[in-house]
Amino acid sequence: MKRIVPFIFILIIILSGCGSSKKQLQKGNYDAAIQKAVKQLRKDPKDVEQINILSQAYKVANDQDNERIRLLKMEGKPNNWDEIYLVYKALNDRQSLVRTITPLNMNGRSVDFPYVDYMPDMVSAKRKAADFYYAHGDELMKSGIKESYRQAYAEYVRAKEYVGDYEGIDNKIQDAKLKGMSRVFVSIQNSSLLKFPKEFEDDLLALDLPRLNSQWVEYYTQNLNDNTQYDYYVNVNVKNIMVSPDQSLQRDSVIKRRIEDGFTYVLDNKGNIMRDSLGNDIKQTKYKTLQCALVETVQSKTCQIDGDVDVIQMNPNKELKKDPIRAQSNFENISSRAIGDIQALNARQLERTKTSKVTFPTDIEMVFRCSESLKRAIRETIQNDRRFIY
Repeated sequence: MKRIVPFIFILIIILSGCGSSKKQLQKGNYDAAIQKAVKQLRKDPKDVEQINILSQAYKVANDQDNERIRLLKMEGKPNNWDEIYLVYKALNDRQSLVRTITPLNMNGRSVDFPYVDYMPDMVSAKRKAADFYYAHGDELMKSGIKESYRQAYAEYVRAKEYVGDYEGIDNKIQDAKLKGMSRVFVSIQNSSLLKFPKEFEDDLLALDLPRLNSQWVEYYTQNLNDNTQYDYYVNVNVKNIMVSPDQSLQRDSVIKRRIEDGFTYVLDNKGNIMRDSLGNDIKQTKYKTLQCALVETVQSKTCQIDGDVDVIQMNPNKELKKDPIRAQSNFENISSRAIGDIQALNARQLERTKTSKVTFPTDIEMVFRCSESLKRAIRETIQNDRRFIY
């Protein structure tokens, strides 16, 4: 154990050193080296090693960023302005971080980090980047392709975030959103022999569809208007509804129970009452058997609904997925009557004797009983098929 403790201590020191400012500088992670050096210098502003690391990393990082900006400007591409702005922002953020610990002195000498005002360049680059996003959004809106509308939406939003004062930018964002949205219409098609009422269909379509919505996909069960074009149709096809006949089954059983029924005295050969060693009369428990016939009537009825969920894309027109669905509901009522001594029954059996026969539900009522099970099957299928809709 004594050998293990020093080893663990050494290992902790080695691991903690892996992320030091010096290590980050050697790896070329200059901003990480700057952050760690600043953190150390807040604790000890006179740490010569950390000042040297900070100076080296700061100079190299700034030189690299300025070279990148010069290259991007020389290329002259309008879409470069976003990166130019971000590089200027990185220069400004780096400078702001270092200024939190300046001035620094090393061996009596002041270590200088000259201040540069990046704000005019940042504002200019940001405006030009916004101009590019705005113009690119306008170009994308001319394509007539849904994916392009969505990209245009992102471009307009970025332009507004950068500048925010373009005339009509909110209308352009809304227009791109509307044109980029995929709309899904969910409906019930009943081709079974049993026609269910409108309220049953409405209940089936109460599927909590809004929680399935995403940024670019919306589900509907009611037609918005005659001019709305839907990109996908989810058809819930009810093909077969089977309702069993009313069924009654009688089950008879005889329950026996042995209980105490007083006592008798134990007699000897002469007919005298026997006594124990203490002189007490010896008694013997008497038992009797109770018997009761339990007549149970089991009423049952079932409903099963079969169909499928069909996902259809409109442009191009094709079937994407078809999944079978099934739902079932069961009705059961058990009533009992007792013939004989009810003391023979246990608590559960006795409770059953308090029930009676009931009226069987109608076929339509059985179908309604199936609605929750069917809704669950529909909802799970639509949820699983979301990957086909985008």
